[in-house]
Amino acid sequence: MDRLQAIEIFVKVAELKSFSAAADTLNLSRTLVSERVKDLEETLGVRLLQRTTRRVSLTEPGAAFLERVRLGLAALDEAAAEASSLSAEPRGTLRVNAPMSFGFHHVAPVTGRFMLQHPAVRIELALTDRLIDLIEDNVDVAIRIGELSDSSLIAKKLATCRMILCAAPAYLKRRGAPKHPRELDEHTQLFYTYWLQNDEWRFTRRGEHFVVRAGDAALRCNNGDAIAQAAAQGAGIALQPNFIAGPLIKQGRLVEVMPAWRAAEFGIYAIYPESQFVPAKSRAFIDYLAKAYAKPPWD
Repeated sequence: MDRLQAIEIFVKVAELKSFSAAADTLNLSRTLVSERVKDLEETLGVRLLQRTTRRVSLTEPGAAFLERVRLGLAALDEAAAEASSLSAEPRGTLRVNAPMSFGFHHVAPVTGRFMLQHPAVRIELALTDRLIDLIEDNVDVAIRIGELSDSSLIAKKLATCRMILCAAPAYLKRRGAPKHPRELDEHTQLFYTYWLQNDEWRFTRRGEHFVVRAGDAALRCNNGDAIAQAAAQGAGIALQPNFIAGPLIKQGRLVEVMPAWRAAEFGIYAIYPESQFVPAKSRAFIDYLAKAYAKPPWD
């Protein structure tokens, strides 16, 4: 008797509560399925399943055996997948999630270059600022910026981004440049809706801390690029990550305001579901991102 096959057949019969259904699912004859379970019971010297003309149910020893062998089969599957992932060329569909602005400016270009090197990988890239559940949404790798709270996920830090208070030269000429955060109450504030710090802009200078509450912002938007573009038109002052504000500052369309006062800094992470192994496609993509961001292009 092939004991592993017999155990797999027993598990399927127990799950479906039917010899016929198990046979159909496994593409085996009902006779073979019945014989394998009977052989397994004889080998173990115990009845695993209670059979009647109408139903199949687990005996008490059968329930205990099912619980243990399920763990063993799962371990075998995972070991096989791990061995395959360590030796195989990255391939298959890789589902990636990233924040909208960072994804557009910095994940999409890297993804394009990655695909040229790994043509066997198909990528589904979803850009959204909504916080998604990797397991529920079937995501392999997600890019997150900020503090991580989900301990069931594995995270690799890729880089750091710095928040920059910025405004257009025309706005500062018209309204004057603030020297201290307390003066920001007198200015037009442009606010990112998904900001992590509860409608607060927090600043630090040589051990001094100051909090600005941005509850009366003139513009609120759920997209950082839109906020930055409004600021570049002279609409007000915005707090933006350097991967968005940096290029506009280089172009002269925005100017950093109060550079002596430091705003928040956040880590940029690649996160993926906890597992005994990382598929080759995920591992290759994360390593590629880490290399691309080793010297962040937005600094």
